[in-house]
Amino acid sequence: MAADDQPRRSRRYALLLAARDSEYVLKAYGGYFNVFVSAFGSGDDGDGNGDVCETWDMFRAVDGELPDLDDIGCYDGFVISGSPYDAYADELWILRLCLLVQEAVAARKRVLGICFGHQVVCRALGGRVGKARRGGWDIGIREVAMAATLPPWRFLDALRDLPQYAKITECHQDEVWEAPLGADVLASSDKTGVEMFCVGDHVLGIQGHPEYTGDILLSLVDRLSTSQSITLSFAGDVKRQLEATSPDREFWLKLCKSFLKTEESYY
Repeated sequence: MAADDQPRRSRRYALLLAARDSEYVLKAYGGYFNVFVSAFGSGDDGDGNGDVCETWDMFRAVDGELPDLDDIGCYDGFVISGSPYDAYADELWILRLCLLVQEAVAARKRVLGICFGHQVVCRALGGRVGKARRGGWDIGIREVAMAATLPPWRFLDALRDLPQYAKITECHQDEVWEAPLGADVLASSDKTGVEMFCVGDHVLGIQGHPEYTGDILLSLVDRLSTSQSITLSFAGDVKRQLEATSPDREFWLKLCKSFLKTEESYY
């Protein structure tokens, strides 16, 4: 069979939304599903070959909607979003989400956790999470330091050619206290000790928001200040910072895509 006649490979991913769509995101993007698929989806196979057909399914985990455990094998990977809820809470949907993570990891499916997702993956795998120990919200652009030594996973190629530091969008007041047994801490900051961790090559947690655009963060800052979750002064500081700097968003998107799409391999 000629190369041009080879059938396109297919991959299927599940986006597990742990937050409800904001009015702004619905109006500007049609919902968080579109934000995530635009950020992490592509027909690339992780090695730069655009011959992969992707399917993304959405489950509103926050409303109790999750894939059946029997359907885990149908997916190549799972992405868990951020959330205004606490990853250490014992609400039923959070406990069910933890169980799904455990089953997906046992099946060696790719599991990518973002913010709340990062924390809930940590909890599901035996790590510890809670309120930020250095106090209060972390909102804005945070510079994180990459680990000096990285484990030998191909998806981490995106990290190897970059400087020691990379900026990412943050919006959280909880954090990972202790990564799961056997995890590698890949990045930290002066605010948060575990900004990113992996377990083998099939689990990745990121405290920041690679998927966020500047306008999404600004709309969130406005909502938090309106609800008095943060002060007007704090909101103003965040807005001034966003005018002065920006995240290394392309780097983070490249890393997440590499994680979701690269085949397992040691160096």
